[in-house]
Amino acid sequence: MVASEQILTGKQLDLLCINTIRTLAIDAVQKANSGHPGAPMGLAPVSYSLFQQFLRFDPNDPTWPDRDRFVLSNGHASMLLYAMLYLSGVHNVNSSGQPTDELAISLDEIKRFRQIGSRTPGHPEYGVAAGIETTTGPLGQGVGNSVGMAIASKWLAAHYNRPGFELFSYKTYAMCGDGDMMEGVGSEAASLAGHLKLSNLCWMYDNNRVTLDGPADWSFTEDVGARFSAYGWNVTHVTDANDLDALGKAYNNFLNTTDRPTLIVVNSHIGYGSPGKQDTNEAHGEPLGEKETRLAKKNYGWPEDANFLVPDGVLEHFRLGIGKRGSELRLKWSKLFDDYGKKYPEQAEELKQMQRRELPVGWDKDLPSFPADPKGMATRDSSGKVLNAIAQNVPWLMGGSADLAGSDRTRLKFEGAGDFQPGSYGGRNLHFGVREHAMGAAVNGLVVSKIRSYGGTFFNFSDYMKAAIRLASLMEIPSIFIYTHDSISLGEDGPTHQPVEQLAGLRAMPGLVLLRPADANEVVEAWKVIMPLTHQPVVLVLTRQALPTVDRTKYASAAGVAKGAYILVDAPDAKPDVILLATGSEVSLCISAHELLSAAGVKTRVVSMPSWDIFERQSDAYKNQVLPPAVKARVSVEQAATLGWDRYVGPAGKMIGMHSFGASAPAKDVQKKFGFTVEHVVEAAREAIAQLK
Repeated sequence: MVASEQILTGKQLDLLCINTIRTLAIDAVQKANSGHPGAPMGLAPVSYSLFQQFLRFDPNDPTWPDRDRFVLSNGHASMLLYAMLYLSGVHNVNSSGQPTDELAISLDEIKRFRQIGSRTPGHPEYGVAAGIETTTGPLGQGVGNSVGMAIASKWLAAHYNRPGFELFSYKTYAMCGDGDMMEGVGSEAASLAGHLKLSNLCWMYDNNRVTLDGPADWSFTEDVGARFSAYGWNVTHVTDANDLDALGKAYNNFLNTTDRPTLIVVNSHIGYGSPGKQDTNEAHGEPLGEKETRLAKKNYGWPEDANFLVPDGVLEHFRLGIGKRGSELRLKWSKLFDDYGKKYPEQAEELKQMQRRELPVGWDKDLPSFPADPKGMATRDSSGKVLNAIAQNVPWLMGGSADLAGSDRTRLKFEGAGDFQPGSYGGRNLHFGVREHAMGAAVNGLVVSKIRSYGGTFFNFSDYMKAAIRLASLMEIPSIFIYTHDSISLGEDGPTHQPVEQLAGLRAMPGLVLLRPADANEVVEAWKVIMPLTHQPVVLVLTRQALPTVDRTKYASAAGVAKGAYILVDAPDAKPDVILLATGSEVSLCISAHELLSAAGVKTRVVSMPSWDIFERQSDAYKNQVLPPAVKARVSVEQAATLGWDRYVGPAGKMIGMHSFGASAPAKDVQKKFGFTVEHVVEAAREAIAQLK
């Protein structure tokens, strides 16, 4: 029913709003000739009920810290979110996070769905428009993020709430589909949330029984509700997605559940209202087509020729619903926070700094320094010491490991650090269990919640976290991924655990900072690079085996890490015959080769290159200073695939690296087998020089 002259009853107005959501999705996909109309058509009542009646969210101030979070994990249904943001009147924010007068998503932006430069890309992207809480698309990542968001809410409440000052109580809602349920990361995330009893987390499962290829039961016949019950979730069912009363009862059931997360299984019809495509996979990933669009609109009682129609009364209804309720809640919270600041000024300042991604004054005080030591220590050990020092100065730095904290040295051990566990949510050590996929996604969820978070495991298992690392880079958020056991020098565990191609793969990722420090003091400098970052994720790659701590009275300061690469030791006249380049554990190998070559009269420079991407951002003058174009004889040394090193060694250079997987044997035997010896580096250097004569 659309006629604007009629006085609509409550249920008629509800249906008008729901059909507006549906038709905006249909029209946007049809105009773009690309997209997924079916899920928004089926789920429109589910999102409408949530936004209008339950979501604690102020469209006029969409980043206030205690807002409820809504995650559209089935991101292909992006038009559902864009329609909700437009109809709710969500305002955009500026670079400082302050609301502006501009709508985050306008009707014009919906008309530009999936077009270059629009705020309505094919899948929701964090930072493109306010109200998009995270980037979703790869299925399962959004629900994984939602677990991190729920952890953040529990942790913030435990740390900052005071009697009479409940600053943090926000809930996290995630819409998800069959793909989220089938992807392993979704299962890991659900298992972790159930263990942690995250009662502030609600997933709405779109049980439409259709996947992109065809009926879901071709590949998916499990009892999802039973699985989640086994995970320790509260499971409730809504048998008809169009039943607003049943949806309301389900949301209230979630709000009244205080001891576990909630899954609402919603039976819906993909492509609802389309007579030829409802309940078929054809409604999943392609436009309805002009004929079917007209028939669907006719079923909705909609003008068949109208495009992007928003009937009179719809926007006003949203303003009186989520708009009015959200504004009142946010103003009440702002008054509470002002009063809180007067009574607890230190905590209030911490929260402001956290929201601005600022570091507290003195965040880098008391960092350790390491004396020269030929035996040295593993960089995982020095990193653990630095991490603990920084965490004592940055109260909102928290994280954990995939059941490897004792090995990757990510445990915070100082007094008061504590463990984040069910019913005890103040601890800063997270125990992710053997769930690398979920850990990566949850870390991103924590970081978009403005908590500085890290996750650690063995470097080889970064493969399990690739999607999360990639999305952190795409979102431009400062997630920290700590990886140890970084090379074939892992030794006896063998090639299944020895990373070979991981450095090359991650170096190819746009926007990611990768650091592989060479000794304990380079680790300190690496953390000095990491902590001030606000828009870039970091991969920190560390050794299990001990590395010599370089004598900085003899060799250059480790402060050169800040430029990505630096001259560690040079020929006496700064005019080398050959340049040795390396990262991480292989730098000490190059130092030893330098000493042998120098003793033999070969002028040699050693360049430590802990971060290629940081080095690439330096001026041409600096890069040419470190790697003079005139010096063609160069040798790179890295216990990894050589892919990419050619840009630094040039056509006349030599690359000592891995061209196969590793082997299971003691580290020294493995290093010798694959040519990572001082003698081999010296030989390669002489060959590089000789072939230029």
